[in-house]
Amino acid sequence: MKNKYRKYLITSEKDKSWGFYINNLGRNVIKKYAKYPSMDHPDQYIFTWEKGRVLNEFHIVLITKGTGIFESHATGKIKVSDGDIFLLFPGVWHRYKPQKSTGWTERWVGFSGAIANQFLSNGFFNADEPIVSKCNTPAVLHHFNTLFKLFDEATYGYQHVASGVCIQLMAELHNIKSGGSNLDDLNSMISRAKSIMYKNINSSINLIEIASDLGVSYSKFRIDFKKQTGVSPLQYHLLLKIEKSKELLLNSNKSQKEIAFELGFESHHYFNRLFKKKTNLTPKQFRLKEK
Repeated sequence: MKNKYRKYLITSEKDKSWGFYINNLGRNVIKKYAKYPSMDHPDQYIFTWEKGRVLNEFHIVLITKGTGIFESHATGKIKVSDGDIFLLFPGVWHRYKPQKSTGWTERWVGFSGAIANQFLSNGFFNADEPIVSKCNTPAVLHHFNTLFKLFDEATYGYQHVASGVCIQLMAELHNIKSGGSNLDDLNSMISRAKSIMYKNINSSINLIEIASDLGVSYSKFRIDFKKQTGVSPLQYHLLLKIEKSKELLLNSNKSQKEIAFELGFESHHYFNRLFKKKTNLTPKQFRLKEK
């Protein structure tokens, strides 16, 4: 890997209308006791430790080796180290530097756009909590390397493809941030729970027993499940049943009563009410509309 790589882009109005566009990206190995930051960036990106900096765009900065300090008006001083990512937000004063005795290796990508702004306005990320730890993962590194490759090759439409990769990177960071230190365990637990639910799609399930079999309390199971899927375990199981009922309505001649019985609903009246609540159509209307 080259010690230094930088790309600063000229973005057109067409690029901006896409809703998410990359302004710059790079990587740099800062050796021990080296001067930081260097002054060979475009003017709008140069800063000194004494004055700091305010950007009009987002940045993701990944530290893959070494330690240092990050500071912003929103957070005060925070120590950062190998595997940490810090996010820079538009309009927020900040500064950062590696510890002289260690230096650091940094990768970064800067981006803007209406879609990027939604991450902030919808609360997925905020300037008060800019540090995401344990990001030195194969997935995160892969996204950065893909971006470097795209901008090296610069094939037709690469900016739009790169914007999608950067959004994937943001999604990965959000998963790490919300999943915490037990992300792998959480993924495994929820995956197993989904499998159990699907295998029991034709019957009712005891969610307390499932949680116990997975080795957690029901309250923790419910919280973790909803954190990852956006719905409670019970609602997820019911949604599975509704999706299965759609298949049966379209691909069989079974009556609504037969489908309700096959999927383990307590009555066909309950099945009809639930189906309409989830789809805004009765089973009969859905069958007529989709066939």
